[in-house]
Amino acid sequence: MTFKLGLAVGSFVEEYNNKVQIVQLDEDTSEFVVRSTFDHPYPTTKIMWIPDSNKNSDFCAPLTSFDWNEVEPNLIGTSSIDTTCTIWGLETGQMLGRVNVVSGHVKTQLIAHDKEVFDIAFSRAGGGRDMFASVGADGSVRMFDLRHLEHSTIIYEDPAHTPLLRLAWNKQDPNYLSTVAMDACEVIILDVRVPCTPVARLNNHRACVNGIAWAPHSSVHICTAGDDHQALIWDVQQMPRAIEDPILAYTAAEGEINQIQWGATQPDWIAICYNKCLEILRV
Repeated sequence: MTFKLGLAVGSFVEEYNNKVQIVQLDEDTSEFVVRSTFDHPYPTTKIMWIPDSNKNSDFCAPLTSFDWNEVEPNLIGTSSIDTTCTIWGLETGQMLGRVNVVSGHVKTQLIAHDKEVFDIAFSRAGGGRDMFASVGADGSVRMFDLRHLEHSTIIYEDPAHTPLLRLAWNKQDPNYLSTVAMDACEVIILDVRVPCTPVARLNNHRACVNGIAWAPHSSVHICTAGDDHQALIWDVQQMPRAIEDPILAYTAAEGEINQIQWGATQPDWIAICYNKCLEILRV
C-alpha cells in the first residue's frame, strides 16, 4: 500500500452519537482507507488540521533517549541525533473510555552538543525541576538549567573524545552522576562541584558496560551491568579513594545484559534484560 493524501471526515447525525474518521488515499487501489476513528457526540459542523508546519515535516530526527521529570511530571526531556535536547510540556485532555488523552508541546529546544546526543536525565538539584544533563558523541557531559539556557556547564570531557552513551544521577545526592563511554569496561562517577575530574572509576567488568542505575534509597550504592553477563552492585561511600571491588555480583545471566533498572518504589528489586529475557533480582 502507498499512502499519501490524508483527510478528516465527520458525521452529521442529529443525535448524540457522531464520529470522526481519519482516512488516507491508497494510491494502489484508488480507495480511501480508514486509519483512525473517534467518538464526537455532537454533529461535526467543521473540522480543521492544526496549521503546524512541523507536523507535516518529512524528516524527524530519531530520538535516542528520554527522561521524565519526577518533580513536575508534565515535563519530559528527549535527546536526539540532531544534536538537540527538547523539553516537552504534557497536557492531559478529556478522557476517552478509560484513557486520558495526553498531548505535548515543545517548551524549549536547544542545541546541546556538537554531535549526536545519546542520553538525557533530570537532576534533583535546585528543587528538581530545572536542572538536567546530557551526554553525546562529542564525549562530553553537559549540564543545563531551564531558567538560564543561554549557557551550559561542561562537567566532563573524555580525554580521547570517545562518545558517552549513558548517564545517571545519584537519586539521593544530586552532586554525583555517573556515565559510561562507548565500548568501555568502566563506569565513571563525577562530582559536579569538581568538574572534569572523575571521583571514582568502577572497572571490574570484563566487557563493555551497557547499563547503570543508582539505588533509589541510598546515596552510596550503584548497580552496573554489561556484555560480560554480570550485574555488579558497588558501595561508593569511600570516594574519592579508589573502589576496588563490588559488594555483590550476579553472574548467572545467559547473555549480554543490555538494560538495567532499580525499582524506585520497590528498592529490593533490580530488573535486567538480556537476549529475549527479563529477570528481576532480589537485592
